[in-house]
Amino acid sequence: MLHFPRWKIALILAVCGLGFLAALPNLMPKAALEALPSWLPARPLHLGLDLRGGSHLLLEVDADTIVKERLEAIVDSARGDLRRERIAYTDLSVVGKEVVVVVRDAQERERAVQILRGQAMQIANSVMGTTAPDLSVQAGADGRIVVQLTEVALKDRRRAAVDQSIEIIRRRIDQTGTSEPVIQREGDQRIVVQLPGVDDPDRIKRLLGKTAKMTFRLVDDNVPLEDIARGRAPAGIEFLDSDERGRRTGEKTPVQRRVMVSGDTLTDAQATFQDNQPVVSFRFDSIGARRFGEATERNVGKRFAIVLDGRVISAPVIREPIRGGSGIISGNFTVQSANDLALLLRAGALPAPLKIVEERSVGPSLGADSIRAGVAASVGGLALILIYMVMSYGLFFGGIANLALIVNLVLIVGVLSLTQASMTLPGIAGIVLTIGMAVDANVLIYERVREEIRSGKTPLAAMDAGYARAMTTIIDSNLTALITSVILFWLGSGPVKGFAVTSAIGIATSAFTAVSLSRMIVATWLRRMRPQRLDI
Repeated sequence: MLHFPRWKIALILAVCGLGFLAALPNLMPKAALEALPSWLPARPLHLGLDLRGGSHLLLEVDADTIVKERLEAIVDSARGDLRRERIAYTDLSVVGKEVVVVVRDAQERERAVQILRGQAMQIANSVMGTTAPDLSVQAGADGRIVVQLTEVALKDRRRAAVDQSIEIIRRRIDQTGTSEPVIQREGDQRIVVQLPGVDDPDRIKRLLGKTAKMTFRLVDDNVPLEDIARGRAPAGIEFLDSDERGRRTGEKTPVQRRVMVSGDTLTDAQATFQDNQPVVSFRFDSIGARRFGEATERNVGKRFAIVLDGRVISAPVIREPIRGGSGIISGNFTVQSANDLALLLRAGALPAPLKIVEERSVGPSLGADSIRAGVAASVGGLALILIYMVMSYGLFFGGIANLALIVNLVLIVGVLSLTQASMTLPGIAGIVLTIGMAVDANVLIYERVREEIRSGKTPLAAMDAGYARAMTTIIDSNLTALITSVILFWLGSGPVKGFAVTSAIGIATSAFTAVSLSRMIVATWLRRMRPQRLDI
């Protein structure tokens, strides 16, 4: 008990000092923080949405769109392959969540099945180290062949769509300048987006609600006006709504289904001005620049539709080949809409549309009220615990427990600041609970010491036995509480995770301060003072 190595004393003091340094930025003004060197870990607490105010969005990825696009791609590819092989077929189309084709000739049916199976993509199983096709092809005796995505393929596409959507959402939000957003998966197809401090949630919703799939396609001005009015599109043509003032009807623009250049090859987009009007300039990569140059060279004099999410936003006439790999999108833009379009194009297209399932807003004043209430509860609980420990165990030993408790709170704030874990209202509840539980270890130790003194042991032997025999109980109680916090974090979401984080950190710091710090102080006191009795 009396022997406490110098290296252990130095380590305990270093941990406490680091905790105080990490917590100090929370007491410093913003100007002082900005003046500190960049290499210092000077980061204040990261306040969550419920404390800082802002917007909470629960988004759902429309996975059916991903499935439909895959099935339509199979139809387009299979149609060409069946024609090349001169296999007679009828009714090749997407029906629900499957591709259906009818091949009457029994001799050609097996060839058709092989062709359709050849449309499959291989899905890797990282656990088993194997691959499996994403399609299931079944042929009936009536000549009907059905192609379906396997269950593994459906799960893989949903997972990939959510992962890609999270990345695109993060890019879009980062480019708006929103600081410290929380973007995470919830369930199989949903994404939680929390934006602390956002004062214009409607703009964020507009940005996240757009898929931003851009394509460049030719306009077919040979389609009769009567067909456009009646919605009778010739083969290979579709009528799209126009966001610009159309040349003919002002409502629909006939464009070719064939995509000349995809927006996937865009590398940059910026809002700028041309003739004092807001426009968006864009630039392709080498592949996109080559395709764009070839398309404009072959179609000089024709209109080139720029299609965004199924709407024609601009359809300029190609005056001359554009070989530089860059261009301008003009239209009835405002400065804000031009900036938003450029942001969407830079961030990339979402793999599927997003639907807003839930929306909540928290005002800054409500967050400030929550902080004041949480601080008042913490201070009140701390004051009561400090008084109780002094009354129960005397000024000296109660003071040691109280010092350990205060250091414990500082360490919690320091760890939260260093890790930038979000401090939420349930997180404050976790800290208040930690205040009440943090002195449990000292209570166990002190009560055990009292028992040893009553049995007739000397102060040194009683203190040594008290710490040694209480250690098992302290480890068991803290370990079970830590396991509970881990399970809450693993299975919980949102507020539950905030409570679990502060609880887990509080358990770890409480064990350190109650066992290591307080024991070091008591050992130093016993070694120097050699008391004949313990007032505990």
